[in-house]
Amino acid sequence: MERMEFFQLRYFVAAARHLNFSRAATEVFIAQPSLSQQIANLERELGTPLFARTGRAVRLTDAGIALLEHAERILAQEDAARRAVRAVA
Repeated sequence: MERMEFFQLRYFVAAARHLNFSRAATEVFIAQPSLSQQIANLERELGTPLFARTGRAVRLTDAGIALLEHAERILAQEDAARRAVRAVA
């Protein structure tokens, strides 16, 4: 079983913020196909779609909405942990 990675959560949050994978990929400095693949990996890991894709339109599913709040908190905690370590290093 794979595990969620911080970078996958960053990609997910960017995609959720923009509701556009191309703009999200630009924000996180990767190619759009790579972002799409990592989000697909995350969806496979969680066993449910996080985005509803209809043509070019993208919206969060209920599962995506549920994950977004947690992902933002996790990433904020990761950032706080890095700052704390730097402060004592």
